Amino acid sequence: MHIGIIGMGHVGRALGQRWATAGHAVTFGVRDPDNAQKRLAADSMQALIGPVAAAAQSDAILLAVPWHAVPEALQAAGDLRGKVLLDCTNPVNADFTDLSLQFGNSAGEAIAAWVPQARVVKIFNTNGSTNMANPDYGGQPVTMLYAGDDAEANRLAASLAAQIGFEPVELGPLRYSRLLESLAMTWIILARHRGFGRDFALNLDRRP
Repeated sequence: MHIGIIGMGHVGRALGQRWATAGHAVTFGVRDPDNAQKRLAADSMQALIGPVAAAAQSDAILLAVPWHAVPEALQAAGDLRGKVLLDCTNPVNADFTDLSLQFGNSAGEAIAAWVPQARVVKIFNTNGSTNMANPDYGGQPVTMLYAGDDAEANRLAASLAAQIGFEPVELGPLRYSRLLESLAMTWIILARHRGFGRDFALNLDRRP
């Protein structure tokens, strides 16, 4: 399928590479599509690159920009009516010590309010780019929790996660984005402030 990725940071590039390797057609949408380094990176994945609106024409769209850049990115995307929008954003503060939204609200819900015509699924936000690039821990896949209100969009999101080695687990409706963003903050604190680095995952383990 055709997957658009809005943003070309670490997470967007890692997922773009994995999906391109899996055989999907990937288009990156960025503010500066003529940037030579970004074009080289896209070429190395055999992906396309263009303005944000080009990525927004895809079957599924990954929103992978910093939280403060989301309104501009959504405006540049244009008409998202009926589109599956995979939201991997986390509303973290400047020093990555807390969420910038009060509990009871979430980036996922805010995005759905800004583009109510899109089918938003919160996914790919609870792990860093290292796990996006390689979600295998000695044969144990990384758990990928997700939340959304549209059953078809949820199934597509889960399939895209499973295809690149994650174990997708549905948490519930989109309002549970607030739980996923708090879980992401836990991962960020451990990674950046408690010495864990990026090579770890918060997994769902079942007793045999």
